[in-house]
Amino acid sequence: EVKLVETGGGLVQAGGSLRLSCAASGFTFDDYAIGWFRQAPGKEREGVSCISSSDGSTYYADSVKGRFTISSDTAMNTVYLQMNSLRPEDTAVYYCHLRLDDTRVYWGQGTQVTVSS
Repeated sequence: EVKLVETGGGLVQAGGSLRLSCAASGFTFDDYAIGWFRQAPGKEREGVSCISSSDGSTYYADSVKGRFTISSDTAMNTVYLQMNSLRPEDTAVYYCHLRLDDTRVYWGQGTQVTVSS
């Protein structure tokens, strides 16, 4: 059974930092993408960042480029999202997302990030 467990959300003032972690288990694929989406109240879920297991390439949404950094441990069992220079508009529930292929996509339970102004 695939499991994604997120930790690290919380309340921070604007300009502050948080680090999210996603511990992934229950799969043995060599080629997959894992990362983060977020959903703010009243808005659609949007992709934030992801990393590829095959070559380590990364993707960032324009809104977080230069402020957020995605990384992983050597085995890519745990993926991190370092969020710096946080803004009130970053407030959202952040979801870990694992894509094994077009038909096998998994989500974590979500962790709340709140940035106060």
